[in-house]
Amino acid sequence: MSLQALPRRRSTLGQFLALAKPRVVSLIVFCAVIGMFLATPALPPLQVLVFGTLGIALTAGSAAAVNCLLEQHIDAQMARTKGRPLPSGTITSTQTVTFAFLVGGLGLVLLHHFVNPLTMWLTFATFVGYAFIYTLWLKPATPQNIVIGGASGAMPPVLGWSAVTGTVPAEAWLLFLIIFMWTPPHFWSLALYRTKDYERAGLPMLPVTHGSLYTRRSIVAYTVALIGVTVMPYAMGMNGIPYLLCALVLGGVFLYRAVKMLLSYSDAWARGTFKFSILYLAALFAALLVDHYWV
Repeated sequence: MSLQALPRRRSTLGQFLALAKPRVVSLIVFCAVIGMFLATPALPPLQVLVFGTLGIALTAGSAAAVNCLLEQHIDAQMARTKGRPLPSGTITSTQTVTFAFLVGGLGLVLLHHFVNPLTMWLTFATFVGYAFIYTLWLKPATPQNIVIGGASGAMPPVLGWSAVTGTVPAEAWLLFLIIFMWTPPHFWSLALYRTKDYERAGLPMLPVTHGSLYTRRSIVAYTVALIGVTVMPYAMGMNGIPYLLCALVLGGVFLYRAVKMLLSYSDAWARGTFKFSILYLAALFAALLVDHYWV
């Protein structure tokens, strides 16, 4: 290979990486890994930790690529997404299908062979739920798309728990419920300052169909419910006082941002709330982990 071709090759690899939405996948993997650690009083088996993480990451990346493939006509109309590989023409649909098939197939094989069949099937179901049910059916059909479709996004800690134990007990579903309740205020904060994009693309996101005020009220309501759910690990004896305090402080900040957004809206504040929501989830799950082992 010539030196002149090397930068182009790297650029192509970078485009394929962009198809997999690495920032989204990194949060998915983080929550799945936390689920692995919370599933056992000891440390997860190294084989499960390595291949479970890799398999979930690859399958999530494949689902993201399929989402990009199916939504490329929508992405081309939105400022936030028009620079993605498919709308910009740097990657073709055929290349995307091949990439998604190979990466997703490898992920599922690793999960089946090195982890357990239950985790493989749950991961496959999550893939179908996000890549097809949410993308093709829910997203263009109902303003509650992100609420219903949030079930797929909430699965990572369940997958992690299943990888270690081969079971999905109530504790795993409680972690699922936390992410499920977190998803609407997280995503609607983004939708508020991207309303014109969604309107242009013809997607019935909540701010488009019901307006900004209704969406902001919904964010407050879901944030209150989220705080209630995050107290449940303490109530069930999964975690102790340190986690509870972290959950209440983080929840209080989230609620403050939601209420201020309701009373005095600005795009900048909505953007800041969206960014904080990502930090919130990461910090909350980190608190679960620290409390689990060192308290």
